[in-house]
Amino acid sequence: MDTRALSIKGAWEFHPVLRPDERGVFLESFKADIFESAVGRPFDLRQMNISVSRRGTVRGIHYADVPPGQAKYVQCFEGKILDIVVDIRVGSPTFGQWDAAELDAESRTGLFITEGLGHAFCALTESVTVGYLCSTPYSPTRERGIHPLDPALDLPWPDMSEIVLSDKDEGAPLLADAADMGMLPTIDRCQEWELSQPLH
Repeated sequence: MDTRALSIKGAWEFHPVLRPDERGVFLESFKADIFESAVGRPFDLRQMNISVSRRGTVRGIHYADVPPGQAKYVQCFEGKILDIVVDIRVGSPTFGQWDAAELDAESRTGLFITEGLGHAFCALTESVTVGYLCSTPYSPTRERGIHPLDPALDLPWPDMSEIVLSDKDEGAPLLADAADMGMLPTIDRCQEWELSQPLH
């Protein structure tokens, strides 16, 4: 499995080796030793989520209060998505910047997003199934969002005739407004949380 760090610190791609034969294909979609070597700490799995979306659906930008936040290991099991990581950590050198990766059911690439980063994706095919390994269970009182069409972020969503958003995402604040309201994690708080986690 190959790994690649994204331009936003705290996000990595994991590229599994595909082993096809006459039956289909086999792959190791997550390996703890390779993950720990790249990220520097283990992944503490507490919940797995699966979403099914139709073409044009945008989910996000989602994040959770830190501590403890919610780290995610994302893979696309059906179709193709454009997956975007946004640095929403106040005080970070890349605050307000983003990086993107295409995840699909052919390559089975995994994307890890550490606590404190924003995450969003768009369904590029008629139907997509996305799985998320999560470091903490869902907690509605800690879940937050930034509007995915925030013009200041200028995220590279594809030119589609219709972008489908949930009511919750449609009503999410812009990044600047969330910062003014004190809703965003800080880089200091995120680093303190990361340092508090066991290395093994």
